[in-house]
Amino acid sequence: MSQENVATVRSALEAWNRRDANLWTDYAAPQVEWIPAGPASVEGTVYRGYDEVARGLDSLWQTWDEVSFEEADVRDLDEAVLWLGRLKLRGAASQVELDQEFALRFVLRDGKLARIQSFIGWRQALQAAGLTD
Repeated sequence: MSQENVATVRSALEAWNRRDANLWTDYAAPQVEWIPAGPASVEGTVYRGYDEVARGLDSLWQTWDEVSFEEADVRDLDEAVLWLGRLKLRGAASQVELDQEFALRFVLRDGKLARIQSFIGWRQALQAAGLTD
């Protein structure tokens, strides 16, 4: 497993957990693409570049008081890293709490995050990566 890629993914997720979009850009390529899960995926939303990703994160953080990624497993996929864990959310207005299985597939180029694809469940992410379990 590329320890450097895994470390980059973990550091980027920690920046998201800390709500630090500026720090997050340290781990991402300037042309990074983020494909979110949930309602944004139905709309076909793709955030491209630092500014768009920062706007997407800001929108996420305005909607949810708590956004926390908790790791369960990380898998090396050569040029990519598959992160499996849980996403914990608490609504800013409603205070509704969600705790769900979540996955992220990170494609890295030259040690930087180039593409991030989000999945609501592990099965979908594993299938997209061509894996079973």
